[in-house]
Amino acid sequence: MIDPRLSEAVGGFLLSRLRSDRPVLIGIAGSQGSGKSTLAAHLAKTHGGVSLSLDDVYLTRDERMNLGRRVHPLFLTRGVPGTHDLDLLSEVLEALSGASDDTETPLPVFDKLADERLPIEQWPVHRGRPRFIILEGWCLGAVPEPEERLREPVNALEAEADPERHWRDAVNDALEGRYADLHRRLDGLCYLRAPDFETVLDWRCEQEAGLLGVDSIPAGRRGAIRRFVAHFQRLTLWMMQGGIMADLVIELDRSRHVVAIAQGDTTC
Repeated sequence: MIDPRLSEAVGGFLLSRLRSDRPVLIGIAGSQGSGKSTLAAHLAKTHGGVSLSLDDVYLTRDERMNLGRRVHPLFLTRGVPGTHDLDLLSEVLEALSGASDDTETPLPVFDKLADERLPIEQWPVHRGRPRFIILEGWCLGAVPEPEERLREPVNALEAEADPERHWRDAVNDALEGRYADLHRRLDGLCYLRAPDFETVLDWRCEQEAGLLGVDSIPAGRRGAIRRFVAHFQRLTLWMMQGGIMADLVIELDRSRHVVAIAQGDTTC
């Protein structure tokens, strides 16, 4: 269930940015499990827009395997900047922005259980020109880390698998390049800030249970999920500590209830 304060705050922000000449593009950033997808879908349905997820434009498994061979093996795991097909995302955004009343625009879908993008014939179709587009993604608006922050690993994954820091340097370079271009394309960005990283792990475990259709994951599965979210830890912590440019920052508690709301065009 969405906290009414959250829906009201982000919905009000969204409506304040609407334009008559084109659909606006609003971003929602936040860690895994923070409720971005649910909120985006709710706002799109309530106010006549369309929601997209950065998670649905991951590179295919073959593309990530190639990236892993060329750059670093950790890029086989989807999630960090560099593992998204930003060309595909741009094509979809352009199609939606230029749509007419009877245009049908296919929207990409990524199957997380299969770790693969669905074929286009299985994508849902949005008909017409939306009032707005909500793009939700965990790393939207993140700014590159300074050199001194990249030197030391933040967890065992980085220490063991990226001792020469080739992976984290490549992620940082991606943030400075095409992901910064994507951020500049947004007409506004809201950031849902989790209270701490352990909460992010709990939320990701809840997501996994939902994907599997069970009430809770087996105890042994939590360790595997902890290793998975370790890929996101560095950038998630950096964003929590201020490494994000957002127009609206909403602090959440462990139950995803709003604790505080702040406005600004830089960091939180």
